[in-house]
Amino acid sequence: MTRKIIQTDNAPAAIGPYSQANAAGGFLFTAGQIPLDATTMEVVGSNAAEQAQKALENAKAVVEAGGMTLDNVIKATIFILDMNEFGNINEVYSTFFAENPPARSVVEVSRLPKDVLVEIEMIAYSDE
Repeated sequence: MTRKIIQTDNAPAAIGPYSQANAAGGFLFTAGQIPLDATTMEVVGSNAAEQAQKALENAKAVVEAGGMTLDNVIKATIFILDMNEFGNINEVYSTFFAENPPARSVVEVSRLPKDVLVEIEMIAYSDE
């Protein structure tokens, strides 16, 4: 099986020793996407909903750079600082996955890179 590194300027560059995504065997695994502007690398959004919006936009850009769409996403994991924001994040998330949403986990964590409020990773699949 051959692994392909996925990289796009439409999402923030990695802030550590990792790839934005890897594709292998029809699967695409994104790194966790945080709410950074791809050009300035500054945090976007002052609350969890705004940050979820940007993190989802970044994840979408990485998935698309891998030749897929959000319809190909089969699993998402959302890391949040405060489970009380679950509903606010769901409102934003549902605009990206209105029909047939992927399986998903939401995990409350004690801290995220750059002290953001939300980080999102995805797994996508295509048999084409």
